[in-house]
Formats: sequence, structure tokens, C-alpha cells
Amino acid sequence: MSRADLDTAPGDPDRPRLILVATPIGEDGDLSARALETLRAADVIACEDTRVTRELLRRCGIEAPRLIACHDHNEAQSAAGIVKLIEDGAKVALVSDAGTPGISDPGYRVVRAVLDAGLEVGALPGPASPILALSLSGLPTDRFVFLGFPPRKSGKRQAFLTPYSELPATLILMESPQRLGETVADALEVLGDRQAALAMELTKPFERVFREPLSALKARLAEAPRGEAILLIEGAKEKKGRTNKYAEFSKAPKRG
Repeated sequence: MSRADLDTAPGDPDRPRLILVATPIGEDGDLSARALETLRAADVIACEDTRVTRELLRRCGIEAPRLIACHDHNEAQSAAGIVKLIEDGAKVALVSDAGTPGISDPGYRVVRAVLDAGLEVGALPGPASPILALSLSGLPTDRFVFLGFPPRKSGKRQAFLTPYSELPATLILMESPQRLGETVADALEVLGDRQAALAMELTKPFERVFREPLSALKARLAEAPRGEAILLIEGAKEKKGRTNKYAEFSKAPKRG
């Protein structure tokens, strides 16, 4: 297929392209009607774990098309294959196991490869645990920074957090239950005893959000909890008599 053949009308739902589809982070009902239709219509679904996606499709009553693996260990190779599929006329949906592709999940390299090849990328809005946690946290939402997963070792984790110690924006981190207590302790050491929120098992039956200072969270996490976690930490406050190098960043934009 020539590049000219790919220049179809933007409204044509059958045009070859990559479509990012956000999948539920716990509740199947959060899969939108558009996402369901896109998955039904896809020629190929690229997924982080074919077993997880196949089971999701089964629960949603969708007959699985061709599934190909696209995960952290093969993303570069998979991206090249996805480009070839789209060039040959396929509609390829990209999903991760849960949430939005590319947000602490595979996806970025695929998007970059498809764009570099001059092909189209589309996306459907849907579940994203960092944003859901932010909206529930009670912390400021006008400025925030998503940091993903911090390093596993304490020293590297503290070094990772240090550049953000004066940033006047809510910090959002993802962490495993096993390292969560250590990460909170390092955040307390580097950032001080700021207000924080810990969102656990979002959209699932045992969803809970703890809103308290880092010191209280540290005590709460003396024993490792169960479930997926998002840690949110209050941003830095302005100090009297001291110029904050992020002052311009912290100014709210003028409206109107």
C-alpha cells in the first residue's frame, strides 16, 4: 500500500492507524462504549499480556481478533511490526493490562515509531489511575507532576526526589505495596512532613484513600499493605524572604 493510499478521509472509521485504548483498572464497566466498538473493529490488538487482554475481551463479549504482545521487553521490536501492519492497511488497537497505554505502561515507543513513519495515531479517553487518585486526594490539582515509579534503592530514590523538593506542584508516584513504606520514609526524609494521600485499589471493591501527613502514612505502613498504590504528596510552599526558582511555574495563568 502506498502512502497516498493511506491518505483517507479523517472521518473514515476503517482507515489504517494506531488507536490507543484505555482499559479498566479494576471495574469492567469503566470500558467505554467507544472503546468496546474500537476493540471489536480492530484488525489487530497489541497488548501488554495477551492472556489478560483475551480474558477482558471474553468478559465483554468480544471475539478476539489477532493479538500480538507488546510489553517492556519487546516494545521496540513490536513497534516495528505494528508500523508494518498499519502500512499494510490494518487498524491496530494498543492496550495495556490496565489503564492508559504509555502511562507507566508500554506504549511510548510504539507511538513514536508510528508517528515517525508518517502514520496516524488516535486515542480514546479512559481510566488512568494517577488522574483518578489526584481528583480524590484533596491536594491541589492545578499543578501536578507525574513521576511514575521511583527507583528501588533508598539512596537512588532520595536522589530522585530531591530535585522536586522546591517544586510548588502536587507530586504523584506509583509504587508496589512491598516498597511503599520505604518510599514514604524516603519522601519524609527528603521533602519533610507534608500532607499526602495514599490511594489503594482504585475502582475495586476494597478501594480506599488515606489523607494524612507523610509521618502518619509512615506509621500506617509499618506492615506492607495489599493492592496497587498511588502516592500523592503536597507541593512545596513559598518561603518568606527566599526566592523560589519555580516561582513562575507556581503562578496561576490569567483568565479572560
